[in-house]
Amino acid sequence: MRDLSFRVPAGQIYGLLGPNGAGKTTTVRILAGLMAPSAGTARIGEFELGSDSPQIRSMTGILTENPGLHDRLTARQNLAYYGRLYGLTDAALRAAVDRHLDLVGLTDAADRRVSGYSKGMRQRVAIARALVHEPRVIYLDEPTSALDPEAAKSIREVIAGLRDKGRSIVLCTHNLDEAERLCDRIGILNGRLLAEGNPAELRRRGRTATTRVALDGGPVDAATLANTLGSLPFVRDARAEEGNLWLELDQPRRDTPELVRELVLRGARVMAVTEEVASLEQVYLELVGERAERDPEPSHAA
Repeated sequence: MRDLSFRVPAGQIYGLLGPNGAGKTTTVRILAGLMAPSAGTARIGEFELGSDSPQIRSMTGILTENPGLHDRLTARQNLAYYGRLYGLTDAALRAAVDRHLDLVGLTDAADRRVSGYSKGMRQRVAIARALVHEPRVIYLDEPTSALDPEAAKSIREVIAGLRDKGRSIVLCTHNLDEAERLCDRIGILNGRLLAEGNPAELRRRGRTATTRVALDGGPVDAATLANTLGSLPFVRDARAEEGNLWLELDQPRRDTPELVRELVLRGARVMAVTEEVASLEQVYLELVGERAERDPEPSHAA
Protein backbone atom coordinates (compact mmCIF):
# COMPACT_ATOMS: atom_id res chain seq x y z
CA MET A 1 0.00 0.00 0.00
CA ARG A 2 1.33 3.44 -0.97
CA ASP A 3 0.10 7.01 -1.60
CA LEU A 4 -2.66 6.63 0.99
CA SER A 5 -3.86 9.63 2.98
CA PHE A 6 -7.22 10.15 4.66
CA ARG A 7 -8.85 11.58 7.79
CA VAL A 8 -11.80 10.28 9.81
CA PRO A 9 -13.43 12.82 12.16
CA ALA A 10 -15.51 11.76 15.15
CA GLY A 11 -18.98 10.58 14.19
CA GLN A 12 -18.05 9.49 10.67
CA ILE A 13 -17.63 6.19 8.85
CA TYR A 14 -14.80 6.02 6.32
CA GLY A 15 -15.01 3.11 3.90
CA LEU A 16 -11.95 1.42 2.43
CA LEU A 17 -13.33 -0.19 -0.71
CA GLY A 18 -11.33 -2.48 -2.95
CA PRO A 19 -10.84 -5.99 -4.29
CA ASN A 20 -9.19 -8.77 -2.32
CA GLY A 21 -5.50 -7.97 -1.91
CA ALA A 22 -6.03 -4.23 -2.39
CA GLY A 23 -4.46 -3.38 0.99
CA LYS A 24 -7.55 -2.79 3.14
CA THR A 25 -6.70 -5.25 5.91
CA THR A 26 -3.03 -4.23 5.93
CA THR A 27 -4.06 -0.59 6.34
CA VAL A 28 -6.27 -1.20 9.38
CA ARG A 29 -3.74 -3.51 11.01
CA ILE A 30 -1.10 -0.80 10.70
CA LEU A 31 -3.45 1.88 12.04
CA ALA A 32 -4.41 -0.35 14.97
CA GLY A 33 -0.76 -0.77 15.91
CA LEU A 34 -0.67 -4.47 15.00
CA MET A 35 1.82 -4.03 12.15
CA ALA A 36 4.66 -1.60 11.62
CA PRO A 37 4.56 0.55 8.48
CA SER A 38 7.62 0.56 6.21
CA ALA A 39 7.13 4.29 5.55
CA GLY A 40 4.77 7.14 6.33
CA THR A 41 3.14 8.51 9.47
CA ALA A 42 -0.28 8.48 11.08
CA ARG A 43 -1.94 10.04 14.10
CA ILE A 44 -4.75 8.41 16.03
CA GLY A 45 -6.23 11.18 18.14
CA GLU A 46 -3.30 12.90 19.87
CA PHE A 47 -0.92 9.95 19.49
CA GLU A 48 1.52 9.17 16.70
CA LEU A 49 1.70 5.69 15.24
CA GLY A 50 4.84 3.86 16.31
CA SER A 51 6.07 5.90 19.24
CA ASP A 52 2.73 5.74 21.04
CA SER A 53 1.46 2.32 19.94
CA PRO A 54 0.40 1.14 23.46
CA GLN A 55 -1.81 4.22 23.86
CA ILE A 56 -3.18 3.74 20.36
CA ARG A 57 -4.14 0.13 21.06
CA SER A 58 -5.98 1.20 24.21
CA MET A 59 -8.10 3.75 22.34
CA THR A 60 -8.87 1.61 19.29
CA GLY A 61 -10.96 -1.49 18.73
CA ILE A 62 -10.62 -3.85 15.78
CA LEU A 63 -12.89 -6.48 14.27
CA THR A 64 -10.83 -8.82 12.12
CA GLU A 65 -12.36 -10.76 9.24
CA ASN A 66 -12.02 -13.99 11.26
CA PRO A 67 -13.31 -13.25 14.80
CA GLY A 68 -11.17 -15.88 16.59
CA LEU A 69 -13.47 -16.33 19.60
CA HIS A 70 -12.93 -18.91 22.33
CA ASP A 71 -15.55 -21.50 21.41
CA ARG A 72 -15.62 -23.21 24.80
CA LEU A 73 -16.47 -19.94 26.55
CA THR A 74 -19.81 -18.20 26.64
CA ALA A 75 -20.30 -14.79 25.03
CA ARG A 76 -20.16 -13.21 28.49
CA GLN A 77 -16.91 -15.01 29.32
CA ASN A 78 -15.35 -14.03 25.98
CA LEU A 79 -16.08 -10.36 26.59
CA ALA A 80 -14.88 -10.53 30.19
CA TYR A 81 -11.62 -12.16 29.11
CA TYR A 82 -10.85 -9.41 26.62
CA GLY A 83 -12.09 -6.70 28.94
CA ARG A 84 -9.51 -7.76 31.51
CA LEU A 85 -6.79 -7.46 28.86
CA TYR A 86 -7.78 -3.79 28.54
CA GLY A 87 -7.57 -3.27 32.31
CA LEU A 88 -11.25 -3.54 33.24
CA THR A 89 -12.01 -5.24 36.56
CA ASP A 90 -14.82 -6.02 39.01
CA ALA A 91 -17.95 -3.87 38.73
CA ALA A 92 -16.63 -1.83 35.80
CA LEU A 93 -15.91 -5.03 33.87
CA ARG A 94 -19.34 -6.53 34.58
CA ALA A 95 -21.08 -3.30 33.57
CA ALA A 96 -19.10 -3.04 30.32
CA VAL A 97 -19.84 -6.67 29.40
CA ASP A 98 -23.57 -6.30 30.10
CA ARG A 99 -23.75 -3.00 28.21
CA HIS A 100 -22.13 -4.34 25.07
CA LEU A 101 -24.03 -7.62 25.07
CA ASP A 102 -27.18 -5.52 25.10
CA LEU A 103 -25.81 -3.25 22.35
CA VAL A 104 -25.44 -6.19 19.95
CA GLY A 105 -28.65 -7.87 21.03
CA LEU A 106 -27.17 -10.91 22.79
CA THR A 107 -28.30 -10.45 26.39
CA ASP A 108 -30.63 -13.46 26.26
CA ALA A 109 -27.94 -15.73 24.76
CA ALA A 110 -25.03 -14.35 26.81
CA ASP A 111 -24.47 -17.50 28.88
CA ARG A 112 -24.42 -19.97 26.01
CA ARG A 113 -21.14 -21.22 24.60
CA VAL A 114 -20.31 -19.45 21.36
CA SER A 115 -19.57 -22.81 19.70
CA GLY A 116 -23.34 -23.14 19.30
CA TYR A 117 -23.82 -19.66 17.85
CA SER A 118 -24.74 -18.88 14.26
CA LYS A 119 -22.23 -16.93 12.15
CA GLY A 120 -24.25 -13.74 12.63
CA MET A 121 -24.30 -14.16 16.42
CA ARG A 122 -20.55 -14.84 16.47
CA GLN A 123 -20.00 -11.68 14.47
CA ARG A 124 -22.00 -9.70 17.01
CA VAL A 125 -19.88 -11.12 19.85
CA ALA A 126 -16.77 -10.10 17.94
CA ILE A 127 -18.10 -6.55 17.50
CA ALA A 128 -18.93 -6.36 21.22
CA ARG A 129 -15.41 -7.58 22.00
CA ALA A 130 -13.94 -4.78 19.86
CA LEU A 131 -16.06 -2.24 21.79
CA VAL A 132 -15.91 -3.49 25.36
CA HIS A 133 -13.24 -0.98 26.40
CA GLU A 134 -15.12 1.96 24.80
CA PRO A 135 -12.61 2.80 22.05
CA ARG A 136 -12.77 6.16 20.32
CA VAL A 137 -11.68 4.65 16.99
CA ILE A 138 -13.07 1.41 15.56
CA TYR A 139 -11.73 -0.69 12.66
CA LEU A 140 -14.16 -3.15 11.08
CA ASP A 141 -12.81 -5.61 8.51
CA GLU A 142 -15.60 -7.13 6.37
CA PRO A 143 -18.15 -7.03 9.23
CA THR A 144 -20.99 -8.60 7.20
CA SER A 145 -18.97 -11.06 5.14
CA ALA A 146 -20.92 -14.29 4.44
CA LEU A 147 -23.85 -13.25 6.66
CA ASP A 148 -27.45 -13.81 5.60
CA PRO A 149 -29.43 -10.62 4.75
CA GLU A 150 -31.15 -10.41 8.15
CA ALA A 151 -27.91 -10.80 10.11
CA ALA A 152 -26.12 -8.30 7.82
CA LYS A 153 -28.89 -5.74 8.35
CA SER A 154 -28.56 -6.17 12.12
CA ILE A 155 -24.79 -5.58 11.98
CA ARG A 156 -25.21 -2.48 9.79
CA GLU A 157 -27.66 -1.05 12.32
CA VAL A 158 -25.12 -1.58 15.11
CA ILE A 159 -22.42 0.17 13.04
CA ALA A 160 -24.69 3.13 12.24
CA GLY A 161 -25.52 3.42 15.94
CA LEU A 162 -21.82 3.62 16.80
CA ARG A 163 -21.37 6.49 14.37
CA ASP A 164 -24.32 8.29 15.96
CA LYS A 165 -22.52 8.03 19.32
CA GLY A 166 -19.53 9.93 17.91
CA ARG A 167 -17.10 7.10 17.18
CA SER A 168 -14.64 7.31 14.29
CA ILE A 169 -15.05 4.15 12.20
CA VAL A 170 -12.95 2.71 9.40
CA LEU A 171 -14.91 0.07 7.50
CA CYS A 172 -13.08 -2.31 5.16
CA THR A 173 -15.34 -3.92 2.60
CA HIS A 174 -15.68 -5.00 -0.99
CA ASN A 175 -19.47 -4.80 -0.67
CA LEU A 176 -20.42 -1.78 -2.78
CA ASP A 177 -24.00 -1.57 -1.53
CA GLU A 178 -22.86 -1.68 2.09
CA ALA A 179 -20.31 1.07 1.50
CA GLU A 180 -22.90 3.31 -0.12
CA ARG A 181 -25.43 2.73 2.67
CA LEU A 182 -23.09 3.27 5.60
CA CYS A 183 -20.12 5.43 4.67
CA ASP A 184 -19.83 9.19 4.91
CA ARG A 185 -16.67 9.05 2.78
CA ILE A 186 -15.09 6.27 0.75
CA GLY A 187 -11.54 5.63 -0.43
CA ILE A 188 -11.23 3.21 -3.36
CA LEU A 189 -8.00 1.23 -3.07
CA ASN A 190 -6.03 -1.11 -5.24
CA GLY A 191 -2.46 -0.97 -3.98
CA ARG A 192 -2.84 2.78 -3.59
CA LEU A 193 -5.65 5.29 -3.18
CA LEU A 194 -7.38 5.58 -6.57
CA ALA A 195 -10.16 8.00 -5.59
CA GLU A 196 -11.81 9.46 -2.49
CA GLY A 197 -15.02 11.30 -1.70
CA ASN A 198 -18.53 10.89 -0.44
CA PRO A 199 -20.69 8.46 -2.43
CA ALA A 200 -22.28 11.23 -4.51
CA GLU A 201 -18.89 12.75 -5.38
CA LEU A 202 -17.52 9.39 -6.43
CA ARG A 203 -20.53 8.65 -8.62
CA ARG A 204 -20.05 12.00 -10.33
CA ARG A 205 -16.23 11.84 -10.44
CA GLY A 206 -15.69 15.11 -12.29
CA ARG A 207 -18.38 14.48 -14.89
CA THR A 208 -21.15 16.89 -15.71
CA ALA A 209 -24.46 15.42 -14.58
CA THR A 210 -27.13 14.32 -17.02
CA THR A 211 -30.53 15.63 -15.97
CA ARG A 212 -33.71 14.12 -17.43
CA VAL A 213 -36.81 16.30 -17.65
CA ALA A 214 -40.04 14.39 -18.26
CA LEU A 215 -42.57 16.52 -20.14
CA ASP A 216 -46.32 16.16 -20.56
CA GLY A 217 -47.09 18.01 -23.73
CA GLY A 218 -47.50 21.77 -23.78
CA PRO A 219 -47.49 24.40 -26.54
CA VAL A 220 -43.74 23.95 -27.24
CA ASP A 221 -42.28 20.58 -28.25
CA ALA A 222 -39.18 19.06 -26.64
CA ALA A 223 -36.93 19.60 -29.67
CA THR A 224 -37.69 23.34 -29.76
CA LEU A 225 -37.08 23.62 -26.02
CA ALA A 226 -33.73 21.82 -26.36
CA ASN A 227 -32.62 24.29 -29.04
CA THR A 228 -33.43 27.31 -26.83
CA LEU A 229 -32.05 26.01 -23.52
CA GLY A 230 -28.48 26.01 -24.80
CA SER A 231 -28.39 29.76 -24.24
CA LEU A 232 -28.64 29.33 -20.46
CA PRO A 233 -25.18 29.79 -18.85
CA PHE A 234 -25.42 26.63 -16.70
CA VAL A 235 -26.55 24.30 -19.53
CA ARG A 236 -23.65 22.70 -21.37
CA ASP A 237 -25.76 20.56 -23.71
CA ALA A 238 -29.44 19.87 -24.32
CA ARG A 239 -31.18 17.31 -26.49
CA ALA A 240 -34.69 15.97 -27.01
CA GLU A 241 -35.42 12.26 -26.99
CA GLU A 242 -38.85 10.58 -27.09
CA GLY A 243 -40.59 13.76 -26.02
CA ASN A 244 -38.31 14.36 -23.01
CA LEU A 245 -35.28 16.57 -22.42
CA TRP A 246 -31.76 15.43 -21.53
CA LEU A 247 -29.44 18.15 -20.29
CA GLU A 248 -25.85 18.40 -19.06
CA LEU A 249 -25.78 20.84 -16.13
CA ASP A 250 -22.84 22.29 -14.23
CA GLN A 251 -24.35 21.74 -10.76
CA PRO A 252 -27.77 20.06 -10.79
CA ARG A 253 -28.68 20.80 -7.15
CA ARG A 254 -27.99 24.48 -7.70
CA ASP A 255 -29.26 24.79 -11.27
CA THR A 256 -32.44 22.67 -11.33
CA PRO A 257 -34.81 25.28 -9.77
CA GLU A 258 -33.72 27.89 -12.34
CA LEU A 259 -34.01 25.31 -15.13
CA VAL A 260 -37.60 24.46 -14.17
CA ARG A 261 -38.49 28.15 -13.96
CA GLU A 262 -37.12 28.74 -17.46
CA LEU A 263 -38.97 25.73 -18.85
CA VAL A 264 -42.29 26.87 -17.40
CA LEU A 265 -41.75 30.37 -18.83
CA ARG A 266 -41.22 28.76 -22.24
CA GLY A 267 -44.51 26.88 -21.98
CA ALA A 268 -43.27 23.43 -20.92
CA ARG A 269 -45.37 21.16 -18.70
CA VAL A 270 -42.79 19.56 -16.41
CA MET A 271 -43.76 16.21 -14.87
CA ALA A 272 -40.47 15.19 -13.23
CA VAL A 273 -36.79 16.10 -13.03
CA THR A 274 -34.24 13.39 -12.23
CA GLU A 275 -30.46 13.32 -12.18
CA GLU A 276 -28.86 10.41 -14.03
CA VAL A 277 -25.48 9.52 -12.54
CA ALA A 278 -23.16 6.56 -12.68
CA SER A 279 -23.61 3.92 -9.99
CA LEU A 280 -20.87 3.41 -7.43
CA GLU A 281 -20.34 0.00 -8.99
CA GLN A 282 -19.66 1.54 -12.41
CA VAL A 283 -17.16 4.00 -10.94
CA TYR A 284 -15.46 1.30 -8.88
CA LEU A 285 -15.06 -1.08 -11.83
CA GLU A 286 -13.82 1.76 -14.01
CA LEU A 287 -11.16 2.79 -11.47
CA VAL A 288 -10.00 -0.74 -10.67
CA GLY A 289 -9.96 -1.59 -14.37
CA GLU A 290 -7.88 1.51 -15.16
CA ARG A 291 -5.36 0.48 -12.50
CA ALA A 292 -5.17 -3.07 -13.86
CA GLU A 293 -4.57 -1.80 -17.41
CA ARG A 294 -1.96 0.72 -16.29
CA ASP A 295 -0.10 -1.63 -13.92
CA PRO A 296 -0.51 -5.17 -15.30
CA GLU A 297 0.79 -8.13 -13.33
CA PRO A 298 4.34 -8.96 -14.43
CA SER A 299 4.73 -12.01 -16.60
CA HIS A 300 7.00 -14.84 -15.53
CA ALA A 301 8.93 -17.03 -17.91
CA ALA A 302 8.52 -20.76 -17.44
